[in-house]
Amino acid sequence: MSKHFTILGLPVEAGCGRSGCLMGPDSLRSAGLCEVISDLGGALNDLGNIVQPSSIVPTAGPAHLKKLPEIVAWTQHIQALAFDFASQDSFPIFLGGDHSMAAGTLSGIAQAAAQSGQSQFVLWLDAHPDLNTLSSSLSGNLHGTPMAYALGLHGFADIFPPLMAPIDPANICMMGLRSVDDAEHNVINELGLEVYDMQRLNALGVVKPIAGFLDRVAAAKGRLHISLDVDFLDPEIAPAVGTAVPGGASRREAHLIMDMICESGLATSLELSELNPYLDVKDKTAALLCDLAGSLLGQKSIKRGKKGG
Repeated sequence: MSKHFTILGLPVEAGCGRSGCLMGPDSLRSAGLCEVISDLGGALNDLGNIVQPSSIVPTAGPAHLKKLPEIVAWTQHIQALAFDFASQDSFPIFLGGDHSMAAGTLSGIAQAAAQSGQSQFVLWLDAHPDLNTLSSSLSGNLHGTPMAYALGLHGFADIFPPLMAPIDPANICMMGLRSVDDAEHNVINELGLEVYDMQRLNALGVVKPIAGFLDRVAAAKGRLHISLDVDFLDPEIAPAVGTAVPGGASRREAHLIMDMICESGLATSLELSELNPYLDVKDKTAALLCDLAGSLLGQKSIKRGKKGG
């Protein structure tokens, strides 16, 4: 894992149905993310937040989709930046912003991996698979479509930016799912995606699935991107999300996943999405995300603990 970290805020909220996600990047900074990373001893370059694209071109698409031109513009902008950062000797950390940002991050980092001759793997930690196409989306909110775009599913061509390197479905592992549309179920079955919903995780635990996935990444000498949506976590411990689904991952499970990835040394990029500080309770969600990022990047639990009596 690189010891040079680059932070970039992606204040996107056009893909979800409520306001607040654009404040996510600054909320994570206020909660101490930069300090957590700096304490690990690596070099840190915080590039601030990107601004909304100035050129938003009218875009034709299914009429029920919300803010399609804005998301297309965001995707093009983020894709170029993600490709650039993933091509450098640094560990990019993308701060969201709603999960529509992943259309740009996933496609950009996958293009960089392909250019270097490596396979791009993705650990998708989310209550939702975000596998809806532009036509199958029921809500019209485009934060439910980024994985479908990154896989090269039908319906995005000539609307979204050209996809230079679709991600191989065999290189994806989804964990924590518990809200899946019928159309998304069909895609999961058709592509044979590796999926561990919360029911399976409750039965198996997280160690075996994560260990197996990391073994595959290592065998392929691939790059590993972690995409963490707040709603992967149980809303009791992480309430600051507009798409809360009961029964999510516990603090212990989430930390164990991050610790295992850290020990593998395989992670090459991270994104934190869907943090809505307006819905938080005393900043506890932002603080938890900072703590999980610390676990992923090398902060040991013994350092996080406080001396007690």
